[in-house]
Amino acid sequence: MSSISSKPQLVLDIGGVLLTNFSPRFWQQAAAQAELAPEALQLRYKQEVRDKLWPGSMPEADFWRWLGEQAPAMGEALARRLLQDNLKPLPALDLLAGWSQVADIHLLSNHLSAWVAPGLASVQAYLRSITLSSQVGCCKPHPGIFEAAAAQLQGNGNGVILFVDDQEKNLQQAARLGWDTLLADPQGEWTDQVISRLEGSS
Repeated sequence: MSSISSKPQLVLDIGGVLLTNFSPRFWQQAAAQAELAPEALQLRYKQEVRDKLWPGSMPEADFWRWLGEQAPAMGEALARRLLQDNLKPLPALDLLAGWSQVADIHLLSNHLSAWVAPGLASVQAYLRSITLSSQVGCCKPHPGIFEAAAAQLQGNGNGVILFVDDQEKNLQQAARLGWDTLLADPQGEWTDQVISRLEGSS
């Protein structure tokens, strides 16, 4: 843990909160190149890749190699472009500057650094820490990744630690740590509650 802060601590997921989740549109585009049904390609991904990629036991290069085997005509350059095209900023990204005046902001996500770095480049100055599954070796909702993120918090936020995620199962694990939780709805209405929740008024 670094310096102690009296600010509330705001812990945010990335996919579905700050950037769009790359599924299922990415898989639809990749499947078209592979001449497979999107469901078939995504099923192969889940069976052969997902549980190794996100915790970091499969190098990113191996993912692109695997995808190239499924869709040889696509090429890695196109595949990378399709992936980045599907990691678009969500409205909350533009709110981080204002939220950082009220709280210390941390990110906690099942993701790869190389994939999210371009989308987060403009907000790096507002972030105190980033905890990623590919670097920690386990994925949400595993307690280990939450413990790794907790070690990065700047104190206990005077009792206010708010975690935002788009999956209920991840909120449940955060609640076990005593964190306040907020579900990120697809419409983005959750953003209207952040300041009041950080200030403890609701």
